[in-house]
Amino acid sequence: MQEYDIVIIGGGPAGLAAAISAKEEGVGDILILERGNELGGILNQCIHNGFGLRTFKEELTGPEYAQRYINKIEKSNIEYKLNTMVLDLSRDKIISAVNPDEGILEIKAKAVVLAMGCRERPRGVLNITGGKCAGIFTAGTAQRFVNIEGYLPGKEVVVLGSGDIGLIMARRMTLEGADVKAVVEFMNYPVGLKRNVVQCLDDFDIPLKLSHTVIDIKGRDRLEGVTIARVDENGRTLKGTEEFIECDTLLLSVELLPENELSRKAEVELSKITGGPIVNESLETNIDGIFACGNVLHVHDLVDNVSMESHIAGKNAALYVMGMNFQNGEDVTEIVSGKGVAYTVPKYINVKNVEEYVELSLRVNNVFKNSHMDIYFDDLLEKRIEKEILTPGEMEILKVTKDMFLKHPNCSKITINVEEE
Repeated sequence: MQEYDIVIIGGGPAGLAAAISAKEEGVGDILILERGNELGGILNQCIHNGFGLRTFKEELTGPEYAQRYINKIEKSNIEYKLNTMVLDLSRDKIISAVNPDEGILEIKAKAVVLAMGCRERPRGVLNITGGKCAGIFTAGTAQRFVNIEGYLPGKEVVVLGSGDIGLIMARRMTLEGADVKAVVEFMNYPVGLKRNVVQCLDDFDIPLKLSHTVIDIKGRDRLEGVTIARVDENGRTLKGTEEFIECDTLLLSVELLPENELSRKAEVELSKITGGPIVNESLETNIDGIFACGNVLHVHDLVDNVSMESHIAGKNAALYVMGMNFQNGEDVTEIVSGKGVAYTVPKYINVKNVEEYVELSLRVNNVFKNSHMDIYFDDLLEKRIEKEILTPGEMEILKVTKDMFLKHPNCSKITINVEEE
């Protein structure tokens, strides 16, 4: 059995940032396990710009952003294995994996960082009636075909879902000469970033149909068209609003799901809201020595936020290997998602582990205009933050400082509420 101080599962932006951070803390025995044939993860197919503004203070494409971290990995001599699929992870941090060169591997780690990323929700779980014809892709699959393989999936396109990758692919397909008929969104607001709505749809005159969904697919061998319809506030289809759109391609951008099959095998407790692990301020799960970061923890909108979060996970994994205990069971404060808040990460904060502040990542559950976010320590209002607009598609980050905890030494819960003026 091979032994390492820290094993990081996933060689995408989260795994790379965690590895570099752990190395900077002084841990030298680190291994990255990546199932793909190269490091960088999904960034390798994201050839559009907009990455790195926070991390590197300049605008980069996805491959450029990934390469910055890959260069650091190489310079730091951090070991990694490509084409290596992790099959099992136990709560004792024993990893079973397989690759073509070494066969079955068994690896024992003192600490594990979960950085497996997320996957797209496929058509099979959407319950759309119609035949199983060609021409239906997830947006990420189409992105790989266009940007890496050099194939155009179709010429007349409908996009279901206004997530960021769907918006970006609407623009990408247009630039490649396809006719994007519409982006159809079930919610009454765009799910992706506002900048992507403007740059990918508005700038290219691509219609965005809110409160609509695809209810039927026509086509036997190849997709011939889709029927869309308006939905009410309860998500029910409104009769008489049906519209048929001729197309040969349907791209699905309906939801991203954290990849947590391995987390379940290790008996990591998962959130019913995010689908990712429940963690404390150190990004440690309920299993001692197993940390989580990036899109396996909760789906992010910006890769810069993934990197910053993963630096924290890598640092704390290193401190754990060096003997620090993050779960001493004392002075633990629960973070409660109050009115207007869908979820917060982390779920628990151990005050003794807070140096200067803890960043809370959260998403609201609706669109709020001219509102404010209130931070309550138990029942006492500690801070109010004015917000011109809040949307579920844009993650918010709040700082809870050490001084706040010192003002409320016996606080059992922190509640985040959103109130409109």
